[in-house]
Amino acid sequence: MKEKLFALTQYILPHHLISRAVHYFVECEIPAFKNALINWIIKHYDVDMSEAQAEHAESYKHFNDFFTRPLKEGARPLPEQEDTIVSPADGAISQIGDIEYGRIFQAKGHDYSLIELLGGDTDLATEFMGGKFATIYLSPRDYHRIHTPAAGTLRKMIHVPGRLFSVNKGTVENVPGLFARNERVVSIFDTEHGPMAVIMVGAINVASIETVWSGLVTPHRKQVRTTEYEESTTASIKLERGEEMGRFKLGSTAIVLFGEDKVNWLEQWQAESTIKMGQALATPAE
Repeated sequence: MKEKLFALTQYILPHHLISRAVHYFVECEIPAFKNALINWIIKHYDVDMSEAQAEHAESYKHFNDFFTRPLKEGARPLPEQEDTIVSPADGAISQIGDIEYGRIFQAKGHDYSLIELLGGDTDLATEFMGGKFATIYLSPRDYHRIHTPAAGTLRKMIHVPGRLFSVNKGTVENVPGLFARNERVVSIFDTEHGPMAVIMVGAINVASIETVWSGLVTPHRKQVRTTEYEESTTASIKLERGEEMGRFKLGSTAIVLFGEDKVNWLEQWQAESTIKMGQALATPAE
């Protein structure tokens, strides 16, 4: 009942105004304030700081600097098999499976439209019909940089404005079509496994989403904005498997899509499984 009530109250909240207010506090550089906030998060969420390049609160400029902290070299090793697809992020797998009839499973009783998720681009959605999806939720304790699941060339980036509902389990189970409602950044790559989409979904208190090639993409704008990238130009963007592609300032969700008969998710991964960035997620379909 509490989870349903929390989900219902979010319909009337000024999502972007709240997120902008939170952004002010998490960018505060007053040492006493930012150190206390960072240390509280570390303790409350049991954050493993032994993996971080800087292990102490005093080393960070502000809270967002801590939240997007880089890890030590070798903290997230990749599989030796080079064609193995890897997890783009640390987190918990919310759902994983097949895209059926253009719909993606969200939670019991809820699914959402592939076309809407991709900003209304029907031609692009066709490339993923009958394919695979994996949804990974990043909690406050997780590493918050997003990496490419497979080597590829960036074809386009789509910024889709929207709401900023929470993406915790209770809200996902009670808000229909949540991931196709929230503000998001869709990155489309061409890979040896066919087209690959990595979608970074915003949430309440997520003040911004950044990519390594364009910097700050959000806060929101009113219209869908698509940026095309030409492979033939010297400015083409190619990322290797496991290379950083973006980051959340505060936590959220990453969704990975592949086309039909291109990859197979490893059987060990089920809903609510905990996963680390760089762990083997899928293998190429034979």
